[in-house]
Amino acid sequence: MYNQKQTYMKEKIHNEVSTYRIAKGSTQEELALFVGVSRQTIIALEKGNYTPSILLALKISHFFKVPVEKIFNISYEK
Repeated sequence: MYNQKQTYMKEKIHNEVSTYRIAKGSTQEELALFVGVSRQTIIALEKGNYTPSILLALKISHFFKVPVEKIFNISYEK
């Protein structure tokens, strides 16, 4: 029997989508059209209210021509 108390870490995805988008001079609409989602999805993503699928994250990294790890990262909180 396993009795050890487990500590669960809350995972949080952070992104730099708005930073890269603004630096590139692109609108939310342009990014949304390129990756095939609504502008509302981009807004939610930039606010941190939406976690993208792997496919969407890869499309976004392709749009900005940077590795996905430069745009998205994960943190752990107790």
